[in-house]
Amino acid sequence: MWGMDVRDAGFKQVTRLAAARERLLEAVAPAGRTDRVPVGRADARVLAEPVESLRDVPSYRRAAMDGWAVRAEDTFGAGDRSPAVLRESEGAVTPGEAVRVHTGSPVPEGADAVVMVEDTDTLSRGDRTEVELFDAVAGGENVAPVGEDVERGQSLYEPGHRLRPSDLGLLRAAGIQTVEVYERPTVGVVPTGDEVVERDPDPGEVVGTNGLTVARLAARWGGVPTERRPVPDDREALRAAIERDLTKDVVVTTGGSSVGERDLVPAVVDELGELLVHGVALEPGHPVALGVVHDTPVLLLPGYPVAAIVNAVQFLRPVLKHRGHLPVPDHPTTTARLDGKIRSEPGVRTFARVRLEEPEDDADHPLAVPVRSSGAGVLSSVALADGWVVVPEGREGVPEGETVAVEDWEPAA
Repeated sequence: MWGMDVRDAGFKQVTRLAAARERLLEAVAPAGRTDRVPVGRADARVLAEPVESLRDVPSYRRAAMDGWAVRAEDTFGAGDRSPAVLRESEGAVTPGEAVRVHTGSPVPEGADAVVMVEDTDTLSRGDRTEVELFDAVAGGENVAPVGEDVERGQSLYEPGHRLRPSDLGLLRAAGIQTVEVYERPTVGVVPTGDEVVERDPDPGEVVGTNGLTVARLAARWGGVPTERRPVPDDREALRAAIERDLTKDVVVTTGGSSVGERDLVPAVVDELGELLVHGVALEPGHPVALGVVHDTPVLLLPGYPVAAIVNAVQFLRPVLKHRGHLPVPDHPTTTARLDGKIRSEPGVRTFARVRLEEPEDDADHPLAVPVRSSGAGVLSSVALADGWVVVPEGREGVPEGETVAVEDWEPAA
């Protein structure tokens, strides 16, 4: 249990980032609610049941090239000097005949191959047209057979597959109109703090930004967020706000997560359920807490904007993916040369904000310039940065000139 002694003593012990994330994910299960949606609205949704093709694709023999449908045996021996000569016809192909076809059109009965139009010529012979073929073809050449792409009953996708636009096209081609998918995880975002306002601030007040930022990040990561109005630092008000959103798949609070007199949220969560972690070895944002109330994960993010963002990326993103039956993809990175030293504390994972600049020399990599205004409350240090360099717990800073990976954490993934 959390207990009041932590507030008195401060953070004497903190949990490593990987261990904290593992503890959170082990405590919650993927959500099981499903929904049947039209294929046209299923982009980025996660399948909840296997999908099989309802028809052959293509459902008919089709020409793979513009040209002439023929019997392959009528072209044997054809070449530039001795072309095979066939009669132009329509409908079914009989011996000695050829029927004009276009890419994707049905191959007529009797034909088993298509000669490309560039290997042919046509001649008018009175009331009929003859077709000269300058290339022999084998049976089946330039003909797409029934089911060449997909066969009826073929397994297409298994549960857990996240649908992409190309998948939707294949599903529609295979005759599938609707799919059973997992519902997107819902998120209640609850800003807290007596000083947080939604209007122009008076002295001692701040405009709330964490709720908006965290809600939009949740939406990028596949969640359906509900951004609540700020809740004051009052135990009963905080309790009511958290209980209201326990119908959500995830509850996120911002502010009031540390160990000060007004940091009441950890105690409230501990009373309602279980506080799994309080204090994580990362910078900025170590006063984060993670809990579970009635099987609903509750993430207590620090109130400083940058600390809230860092912890949202490290904890909200993976828990949303977990609840939504998705793996957590790696962030895209840019290899760069560090233009300035990064300081960090041993045993703490540090997220150092940088901006990318083109080098003045002919170096292969851009420069990663540390953002000088790096406090956890300086929101512009993230908004104006291009990413951050992750310094692992085992290092004490990164020297200038070292090649680093700049992590872009904002793409929708």
